[in-house]
Amino acid sequence: MIQDIETIYQDDDIIVVSKPSGVIVIPDQHTNESKTLVGILKKQLNQKIWVVHRIDKDTTGVLVFAKNAESHRNISMQFENSQVYKKYIALLSGVLEENEGTINKPILISGRDVSIDITGKESITKFKVLERFKSYTLVEAIPLTCRRHQIRIHFWSLGHPLAIDAEYGVSDPIMLSGLKRNYKEKKCEAEKPLISRLTLHAQSLTLTLPSSGIEKTFEAPLPKDFELTLKQLKKYAR
Repeated sequence: MIQDIETIYQDDDIIVVSKPSGVIVIPDQHTNESKTLVGILKKQLNQKIWVVHRIDKDTTGVLVFAKNAESHRNISMQFENSQVYKKYIALLSGVLEENEGTINKPILISGRDVSIDITGKESITKFKVLERFKSYTLVEAIPLTCRRHQIRIHFWSLGHPLAIDAEYGVSDPIMLSGLKRNYKEKKCEAEKPLISRLTLHAQSLTLTLPSSGIEKTFEAPLPKDFELTLKQLKKYAR
């Protein structure tokens, strides 16, 4: 179990962390609070914290929490008024033709179900292609609205879901043997995946600090599995 969460920034009002893969933000019916990000941080800081926004269990990257009720109200309003600027890095399945664009498709959320539906709420994602490979595309995605699974379902709607996404695409891991010609497996050692979870990373987040009113950007570097995958794609899948 993850013992400590990497802190990117903290003051009297907020803490910004780099969320690892495989940990959920708040408790659900299957997970006790002590095994969630909010539970781990409460123990780490020895104080109550307030959840402002969430990212999926297997998504990595920047996440901000409030350390008091007033800051929670302040930052929540920034999110509600689209004053928080977020940037994601996503590895998509297939080769996306457009160099950049805007996906403007309403998303309907009904219980646990998420769908693109004309009766849903306005949902907008801007994107820019960073690099293309033989069977994948690396993009920068900027959600202008905050809907559940927004980036995932928007790219799925273009026919280019995340490279690994069990809900909207495929769950198969990316293996070096699938990229490298004449790959030879090591004796007595099963091949390990380059990456086997959601290929989505919350790279940066910009907001206004509650007390000072200063705008600040926080960044989280790509985790090792994502970085290694890109390294091998550049080497063997151009």
